Amino acid sequence: MSAIVDADSPILRAVRTHTQAENASSFLALNTGNSVFTVPDLDGVIVYRRTGRYAVQLGGPFAAPDAYDTLLDRFHEHVREQGLRPVGVQLQRHDAERYAARGFTVNQMGASWAVRLPEFSLRGSRFMQLRNKISRAFRNGLQVEEVPAENCREALAAIDDAWLGSKGEQARPLEFLVGQVGGDAQRHRRLFVGTIDDAPVAYISYSPVFGTRAGWMHDLSRRVPSGSPGLMEAINSFAIERFREEGVEWLHFGFTPFTGLDVSNELPGHSPAFQWLMHFLWEHGEGLYPAQTQLAYKHKWAPDATLPEYVAFDGGASLAAFAHIFRACNAF
Repeated sequence: MSAIVDADSPILRAVRTHTQAENASSFLALNTGNSVFTVPDLDGVIVYRRTGRYAVQLGGPFAAPDAYDTLLDRFHEHVREQGLRPVGVQLQRHDAERYAARGFTVNQMGASWAVRLPEFSLRGSRFMQLRNKISRAFRNGLQVEEVPAENCREALAAIDDAWLGSKGEQARPLEFLVGQVGGDAQRHRRLFVGTIDDAPVAYISYSPVFGTRAGWMHDLSRRVPSGSPGLMEAINSFAIERFREEGVEWLHFGFTPFTGLDVSNELPGHSPAFQWLMHFLWEHGEGLYPAQTQLAYKHKWAPDATLPEYVAFDGGASLAAFAHIFRACNAF
């Protein structure tokens, strides 16, 4: 069956319980606008979005080990019966191997990044520029607070409007593979907002991460374009200190396409042409996604873990299927 996901659906239970795939972005499954596929008597769910002739799946099945394969096969049968082609994105290595065994063409699409917090410190020469940016933001009057989203909806909307307006007339807010603020799942997220002279200037939303690298994911982040340098860095450093005080083990920075690419990560049967395309988009794909800018921000925090993530195509690698991933994300 398919249904709209909400915080009271089996989705939350599934991403909390079935962590064998170690997907730091699993909480994105609770975004509004997603659909969920389940099978009676099978312990697990599959989350996806329909776009055009494709069913774009977020991650692999969030399922018990003894239900994983059957649930995946039933999902593929379900979407094909509807005349759709399945394509999986943000698959972890565990998922990628299961797709490849079913004849899918599987390629690395990018990587996610994570920092281990107990040992983290901004001391040392490698963080000098980062410390300077953070100090500058606070000298310019930045104040940071963790706040409930429902208490600052107008402020967040003002930041969103200013941020989107700076991207040009054709800019669209991304969905699906990025988080959101609001909706039924908001009570599980954390929101840190920065103000200068009582005016909201930036925010970062953090989503929970489960599994052996449990912690929080630095998710949706936006700022007013005219704000002080170092706003995001200062807010994140404030959140890091809060998380460290609470004993949080990991801060994740989420998935960035076209980054962390390595031939050693590829599976047998991958597409060399698609592998070339990922490297090309790393060099020249700024118009599709600002991967270099995103990775530069993540590298400022000296990540301890780089985790490859994969895309799986039904049959051969398909540019149409790849384009529909970005269509599902509202990129165009």
